[in-house]
This record gives sequence, C-alpha cells and structure tokens, in this order.
Amino acid sequence: MRKKYVVQLSPEERERCTELVRSGAAPARTVMHARILLKADSSADGPGWTDAAIAEAVEVSAITVGKIRQRFVTEGLDATLKHYRGPNREYRHKLDGRQEAHLLALAHSPPPEGRRRWSLRVLADRMVVLEDLDSLSPMTVSRTLRRGHRSPGAGSNGASPRTPAASSCGGWKTCWTCTIARTIRVSR
Repeated sequence: MRKKYVVQLSPEERERCTELVRSGAAPARTVMHARILLKADSSADGPGWTDAAIAEAVEVSAITVGKIRQRFVTEGLDATLKHYRGPNREYRHKLDGRQEAHLLALAHSPPPEGRRRWSLRVLADRMVVLEDLDSLSPMTVSRTLRRGHRSPGAGSNGASPRTPAASSCGGWKTCWTCTIARTIRVSR
C-alpha cells in the first residue's frame, strides 16, 4: 500500500534529528519523534522503514508513527518535534484584568441577602449585570477565582491546620515497636 504522507528529510533536518537522538538532552517524546522521522525517511540517505517496523523498533503503535509522518508532512519538522502544540484557534478571554479584579472583589464581599455565601452561578449573573457582559458561565468564574487562589464564600484558602491526633490506645502500648514480646500495661 502506498503511503499518503511520505517523509523526506533534507540533510539539515536529518542532521538536526540525529543530533537530538545522540545528545539525549531533549525530552523523551522529542527524541522518540526524531527517531521515528529518521527511520521513516524515504530520501536517498534514509532507510525508509515501514510503519510496522518503526513501531516495533521505537516501541510505539503504528498509528503513532502514521500521525508523526502526517504532522511532519503537513506542519514541518519544528511542529513535529515540539511537545505541546496547543489549540489551533485562539480564544478571546471573556474577562479582562479589571473585570477579573472586580470579580475577585465581589467574591470577597458579603453574599446577597438571603444567602450564606456566593455561588458560582450567582457570581456569574451579578457580573453580567454589573459589567454589562453578554454572558458569563459559572465555569469561567470558577477558573478566574482559582487563578486568584480563592473560592467563593470560603473563609480560608482550603488548607486546614494540622492538629495532633489523640492516642487511641490510652495507657496501652500497642504500636508494633512496643509489642515485640507482648502488649503490656503502662503505669504512669
């Protein structure tokens, strides 16, 4: 079967991949991608292995080899070797810095009448009214508050102080280091 995405490395790309594999200083995934590209290279200098042979040699699935071939042909060497590609589209932030500060201040203010604390939905609804926003999801409020290291209505940051636990054994020594011979009564 003829391959749809044929890898043909230029001498510079081949040298770069070879250096990545030899140095061992790059992240493991980057080295693995470089090894796959070197073995998949069907140019005059490359071995041109099959996907199954590459998968067995590099210890990945044949599907992974195919996806790396595809990414190299469609996006280039840099995109193939880069660990995180990120989303293909940019999202506009719903809140700017001033609005995030306003949301944090609102979350720290006393809750509305009839409520013990702020809920994410009530905070989102209040922000829509106060900031003249089209809409604001409770999940956006949650993410913003998480970045601000506070949750709505919480009196602390969530960490509780450690208190020493009372001994459950009373006057008996029952831990394994004390019970080598037998359990004995401690008289104090």
